[in-house]
Amino acid sequence: MTASAHDPAVTATTRTPAQLVALVLGIVFLLVGIAGFIPGLTTDVGEMSFAGHESGAMLLGVFQVSILHNIVHLLFGVAGVAMARSFSTARSYLIGGGVVYALVWLYGLFISHDSVANFIPVNTADNWLHLGLAVAMIALGLLLGGVRRGR
Repeated sequence: MTASAHDPAVTATTRTPAQLVALVLGIVFLLVGIAGFIPGLTTDVGEMSFAGHESGAMLLGVFQVSILHNIVHLLFGVAGVAMARSFSTARSYLIGGGVVYALVWLYGLFISHDSVANFIPVNTADNWLHLGLAVAMIALGLLLGGVRRGR
């Protein structure tokens, strides 16, 4: 007897928990990158600049975004989806991405939000989100790093 596509053993695939988390995060980053360009989800889209602190667009009315910021989210999403293909690259995405977000958090803390150095741009809400992403991604990468088989 052959297994069908609806058999739980077949649909559970061989993805590890780290791969699944990397895939989900990749998809979320893709959606956030797209949402940053959608009026209604992003306020003041007409005031969005390519880069810099003067961009007036706010994702969900809270997170300051620019075209560059949205492109970074899209690229981070593509990386997550691509790196979810194997356990080692998924784990690298989670830990490495967490380190990148920790650096972006530090960058947001130490630059003046009204200066030309704020080229991404970031605001206080972005800083808190970046800290949360850093902690969560590194923790998940480390915690799921020893789990090589899906259930």
